[in-house]
Amino acid sequence: MIVRRTTLLALALGALLAVVASAPSGTAAGGALEPLTIETGAGAHAIEVEVARTAEERRVGLMHRTGLAPDRGMLFDFGAVRPVTMWMKNTLIPLDMFFADSGGRIVTVAEHTTPLSEKRIPSGRPVRFVLEMAGGSAARLGIGPGDRLRHALIDGP
Repeated sequence: MIVRRTTLLALALGALLAVVASAPSGTAAGGALEPLTIETGAGAHAIEVEVARTAEERRVGLMHRTGLAPDRGMLFDFGAVRPVTMWMKNTLIPLDMFFADSGGRIVTVAEHTTPLSEKRIPSGRPVRFVLEMAGGSAARLGIGPGDRLRHALIDGP
């Protein structure tokens, strides 16, 4: 009986570890945090971000999250300057999206995007980066067009 319970426990633990290990980057189970600074006219704001570098990481983004701390976000790197369109499919929380050029300069902002919406959210101009933060961050921190994102992907190591 003890051997059977131990075997079942080991199988369950192995299955749990397999699920966590296979979770895509950028989900609640993964996603290393990196420092990012937002420079505004009112000062600098330090946050930590997960970075979506691959097409799959960009596709998943912040989907299925039930919350996002005010000092956290996700930085999307599209690898080249181009028009970008985002959406909120499977995203459970409102977000503010900051569209930035290759130098990190914010060119457009979409505030309080609608959770679970499939409506397209265009960058309005060609951009390379999109920073997503909890809805209300733009107003709370005074972030707007002309402000700058600072991160190793933008400024170099």
